[in-house]
Amino acid sequence: MSTFQDFPIRWGMVIDIDKCTGCGACVVACNKENNIAPQDNQLRRIEAKGFPTRFKKIEWLTIYELTDGGDTAYLPRPCMQCGVPSCVSVCPAIATDKNENGGIVSQIYPRCFGCRYCMASCPYHARVFNWDQPVWPEGMEKQLTPHTSVRSRGVVEKCSFCHHRLMYAKDAARVAGEDPEKLADGAYMPACAEVCPTGAITFGDVKNPEHAVYELARSPHTFRLLARLGTDPQVYYMSKRAWVRLQGDNYLANEKAQVNEGGAHHG
Repeated sequence: MSTFQDFPIRWGMVIDIDKCTGCGACVVACNKENNIAPQDNQLRRIEAKGFPTRFKKIEWLTIYELTDGGDTAYLPRPCMQCGVPSCVSVCPAIATDKNENGGIVSQIYPRCFGCRYCMASCPYHARVFNWDQPVWPEGMEKQLTPHTSVRSRGVVEKCSFCHHRLMYAKDAARVAGEDPEKLADGAYMPACAEVCPTGAITFGDVKNPEHAVYELARSPHTFRLLARLGTDPQVYYMSKRAWVRLQGDNYLANEKAQVNEGGAHHG
């Protein structure tokens, strides 16, 4: 298990589940921004071989439907960018790392040889294995994001908080004569947060009081997924519904629970 490292900047996301309608715009934006090819033919081929398609579809952001039997909520799940990432310590190729780039867990595709230890260790199923070469419909290959690598088959993929956008934001700050290590709120924004039509996703530095996520991450209605595991995710969720917060930490019906787990390692 990795140990917690404290960095000056901690890029994080607060997702207001009470605002999320499950529309899927964030998933579409993520796929487009990160050059994830359509996979209809690949999924049909995998299913025809008898393999389950669950966890085979390449999505860096997945929306789960939650219910208590009557009420319904939708929970978008990107990579949690854990403060204590189990995926880093098990990688034999040092293909994944967590460093001072805001604590974002990186994935270095040329080093990955597809052992999938990281997938087995991730409690959030946030990593996916690329089983096939990406195939783009004619003309779509001309619309790829130029600063996001296209991955070949045989590697593990994951959400990077659109890391290339962080590089864009730093370059823009340098051109403007500003400090690239002190980006203003909103200067760096992943595609999912930018496109969300209901404003359910707020992104920023959770250690910077000038960023909106600073206060949101400290709300009494904020929680983190499977907080009891001690992974210290940099993705936070909000809901005023107690049953949603309880399901976030997978409490059993007869188990005594603390419903607010948003407190550790805010910086």
